[in-house]
Amino acid sequence: MRLPQEIIRDKRDGRALAPEDIAGFIAGLTAGQVTEGQAAAFAMAVFFRGLSLDERVALTRAMTRSGTVLAWDLPGPILDKHSTGGVGDTVSLVLAPLVAACGGIVPMIAGRGLGHTGGTLDKLASIPGYDGAPGLDRFRAVVRDTGCAIIGQTADLAPADRRLYAIRDVTGTVESLDLITASILAKKLAAGLDGLVMDVKAGSGAFMTGREDARALAESIVTVANAAGLRTRAVVTDMDAPLASAAGNAVEVHYAVDYLNGRVREPRFHAVTLALGAEMLVLGGLAATVDAAEACLLQALESGAAREHFTRMVAALGGPADLADAPERHLPRAPVIRAVTAGTAGTVESVETRAVGLAVIGLGGGRARPEDAIDPRVGFSHLARPGDRLGSGDVLAMVHAVDAAAADRAEMALRAAYRIGEALPAPREAVLERLG
Repeated sequence: MRLPQEIIRDKRDGRALAPEDIAGFIAGLTAGQVTEGQAAAFAMAVFFRGLSLDERVALTRAMTRSGTVLAWDLPGPILDKHSTGGVGDTVSLVLAPLVAACGGIVPMIAGRGLGHTGGTLDKLASIPGYDGAPGLDRFRAVVRDTGCAIIGQTADLAPADRRLYAIRDVTGTVESLDLITASILAKKLAAGLDGLVMDVKAGSGAFMTGREDARALAESIVTVANAAGLRTRAVVTDMDAPLASAAGNAVEVHYAVDYLNGRVREPRFHAVTLALGAEMLVLGGLAATVDAAEACLLQALESGAAREHFTRMVAALGGPADLADAPERHLPRAPVIRAVTAGTAGTVESVETRAVGLAVIGLGGGRARPEDAIDPRVGFSHLARPGDRLGSGDVLAMVHAVDAAAADRAEMALRAAYRIGEALPAPREAVLERLG
């Protein structure tokens, strides 16, 4: 293998990297022969210089092959969904059991929070006893028995990505289209999927804030995935406001349980969930059309079948068997829960969604450094949405905090993130575009 610094220099100076150079660098990263500083320099060089399609495919394949690649022998298509990240995006928790209830097999490899966005694995960690890092044998058994399992990357699956993922989070390289593409697909290819549906966010709470940038990322993922042998479709969805009215870890799990129980059906969250699930079912050959797929998903929700798959998955991975019956009994609760009220009457014209995500981190619900611990109790619930009409003193959100001082800071941040006036915001669809 060439010296890591020579590979970094080539990319820094805009030269294309040969597949063997990329493979050697990633092998060195996996083995610990490439230092954290060299990995950070490589990520920054890629961020500024970019990768060609051939380089993206080579990086994706190298990270996939850095560990075990699963193979399944189960009676159903192996399907998954991945989101590029947002605020209040707890779709994965309900989508995996929903698709499983319709005949799909969903071995979902989820990530931790990245930048200002929440991570599915961090949310699941708020469930007492839930094992988000089981061995591969247990992972296989849970998927076989329940039809779905949501876990984090194990030591066996794409270990190079796990190292690079943590470095990207703290080096300002999260938004790199090339690194996002390779990171997502390495995990998915390692999971042995038959089909993948990508949820690419666009808006103030997304890494790709502009719709054109989001489309470019969606096209990159679809192109690289198919070139690497994984059938993939992408859906561009709106992240100009928190997707759910909850942002945090335990509060989002509670929201997901309420959704599966039929207690909440917020239109944007519901629309995105159905759109992604429908694409998964069509991709897996479980429905002939999107309309037929959505009908299956709705039946799984209304019949309680999706809730049953969720309950079995949680219990099989060590969580409480009655979580869906009594989430308040099991999910941790913040010591301070306070209403943030509107100072003046008016309409919510817009929300700076990234600021809401950063406020969750400020409460302790996310990481500023890879080694930071997360407090699962904190966050926001009952978030007002664009277009909501509020009277003076009406609830803008509920803040969940460790103490009064933290609640004060979060309240200030939340007020700054909301714009309240008299204008009605222009309607914006939750599902913006489908590709693939």
